[in-house]
Amino acid sequence: MSAAARVWMITGASSGLGLDMTCHVLQQGDIAVATVRKPEALNNLKAQYGDSLLVLKVDVSVHQDIIDAFKKVQEVFGRLDVVVSNAGVSVLGEIEGTTDEAARAMFEVNFWGATHVLQEAVRFMREVNPPGKGGRIIQITSGTGIVGYPACGFYSASKHAMEGLAETLAKEVDPAWNIKVTIITLGAFRTNAVATGMVKLPPHPAYSNSASAASRRAILASLTDKMDPTYQVNGDTAKAAGVLYRLSELPSPPVRLALNCVELARHKIAEFSKELEEYASWSEGVNLD
Repeated sequence: MSAAARVWMITGASSGLGLDMTCHVLQQGDIAVATVRKPEALNNLKAQYGDSLLVLKVDVSVHQDIIDAFKKVQEVFGRLDVVVSNAGVSVLGEIEGTTDEAARAMFEVNFWGATHVLQEAVRFMREVNPPGKGGRIIQITSGTGIVGYPACGFYSASKHAMEGLAETLAKEVDPAWNIKVTIITLGAFRTNAVATGMVKLPPHPAYSNSASAASRRAILASLTDKMDPTYQVNGDTAKAAGVLYRLSELPSPPVRLALNCVELARHKIAEFSKELEEYASWSEGVNLD
């Protein structure tokens, strides 16, 4: 292993951004630790890159799987430079029509799985890497993590939760550790997430003429050649992987990067700022006398 080669761990590496990130890392001459639920999905890539690619069977909803994965990285490489917490699933359904079972299963992946990855990443970079060497942690979230999206309420909630957790983690880490945390708020990218990574619950009949019904139609239309103009899925995950690689090289990366959802973020900021100023005076007189 070249001393210049960085060691990456990428969760959810079997498809979409996770797979493209893994490929890009390997193409740059770095080492990739790809965690997937079905290791055979990366057989061809493993045959091509050999020891530069370590494929680990991990279900991020199983805490012990995550702990074991980091232990394996320590055994094989002895260090870890970049972690990309990318694994995720989604649920399509109105808040009122989403079962606890579906919502909780998603949170086990999107929130608790990602949380355990972050916890182990910080511990590893602080205690296993040489003192002060640190590392980079990249947490993938979604535009729905800053703006609620009808028919995706619980998915949006899981991403809001990770935005808050990762932002707090970025403030908690001691600067002396040199561990940098960046949240990647993704817009719509072309992947198989809607086709295979989304649980699609039946529409709630009370919402047939609501915004959630329109959102549902737009999301499902992305599976066809006739995408809804309100939901344009135009992001290229291979190009996004290049951007994230460049980000990982920055000595002082941003805490949050909006990728392919800049206008969405701007609209959110403008809307919040307007309401904040309009009702700012309501905070007057509420403090203890």
